[in-house]
Amino acid sequence: MSNRARILLSIAIASLAAYLYLGISVRELFPRGNGIEIVQQFAAAALGPEANTQNILMALLVTVKYAVAAITLAFALALPLSVIASSSFWSGCGITCHVLRWVVRSFIALMRSVHELLWAVLLLSAMGLSPISAVIAIAIPYAGTLAKVFSDIIDESSLKAENALNSIGASRWQKFFFGRLPQAIPDILSYAFYRFECALRSSAILGFFGFPTLGYYIKLEFDNLNYAKVWAYLYVLLAMVVVVEYYSMQLRRRFVA
Repeated sequence: MSNRARILLSIAIASLAAYLYLGISVRELFPRGNGIEIVQQFAAAALGPEANTQNILMALLVTVKYAVAAITLAFALALPLSVIASSSFWSGCGITCHVLRWVVRSFIALMRSVHELLWAVLLLSAMGLSPISAVIAIAIPYAGTLAKVFSDIIDESSLKAENALNSIGASRWQKFFFGRLPQAIPDILSYAFYRFECALRSSAILGFFGFPTLGYYIKLEFDNLNYAKVWAYLYVLLAMVVVVEYYSMQLRRRFVA
């Protein structure tokens, strides 16, 4: 049996074991009791959304503000961390440098191992319901994820420019900052745009904690059984993600090209 087959078999066995341990039943996929009626009412409301324009615009603006602030902070933290965490940055360096790289990579792993919702709970307890707590809650795990991906992009970037600089006697720092790093910038920016789309969704979800984003109004109207208004906010959220996806796709094409 090949290694690939062993891996696939192990995944299948682990999945089956988890399924059996949790006692998942196909019947649980279907609503019970008055759940069917609620689902029907919610689905029917999708055809006639009721919009409060003022609340929608305000919630949309706050959602975008939180996402922009969070991804900007995350990018500012992630870029220097990714450079230090990349193996190519320490090429030809001693054991001390590799120990420092391991410490930084461990710190990055810690940042991204805690979900933004858990960071929100911690920061709400420490800082209260303020915009800065929402921004930091998103920025910390996003910075860890960006730093991890950025470091991999740097290490996997083309060596052509670096080799050319090496042939003319450039130093190790010159080869990295003028040869390798510029090759990685387009892919770094491309991934950062994708994470901004994710930050928009995270910003909306933080509304369930009381922040005045789209999620706050979705929860509020859902608790009041105003399903038509819930759909209005959901449609706005969907439209926002689609627009940002289209815009970021155009930017990614320009940067990658």
